[in-house]
Amino acid sequence: MTDELQRVGHAVRDAREYLTAHPDEAAYIDSPAIARLESGLRVSVQGPDGALVSTDMPASVGGGGSDASPGWLMRAAHASCIATLVAMRAAEEGVQLTQLEVNVASDSDDRGILAATTADGVPPGPIRTRVRIALAADGASQEALHLIATWAWQHCPVDDAMRRAVPVTVEIDASAG
Repeated sequence: MTDELQRVGHAVRDAREYLTAHPDEAAYIDSPAIARLESGLRVSVQGPDGALVSTDMPASVGGGGSDASPGWLMRAAHASCIATLVAMRAAEEGVQLTQLEVNVASDSDDRGILAATTADGVPPGPIRTRVRIALAADGASQEALHLIATWAWQHCPVDDAMRRAVPVTVEIDASAG
């Protein structure tokens, strides 16, 4: 077992033990993502500790196509979250992964986002999403790998937010300039 695998496995176990003993310290307010329009449809999003990501829309809807769309970033967040949790669970189980790839794809209908008059009942977001987790490890059974991947998918907060109706509060501060 590699030092990195042991480090991650110990960190996960220690965090779980601590939060089990101190459940009052488990809940918190997540770091906000603050989006600002740069120009056209290009948006920069600032996060904690200097994190920065930009989005743009394709030229077909007036964007410059200079960056990924917000929808793609949603799929990227979904894929990377599951991959991270697979790696965490594998480390906790002492399984050294030799391959890990998570593919998140979705089907959409652009009539929903553009409120096309023929779009009655068409949602603006994805109609369906597909997740494919491919992983391998020397010395681990297919059953063990399947259990690791299933655990990761079931505990991914991004996937959970997409499957479960999460209450959303919207405040609008509009000022005429």
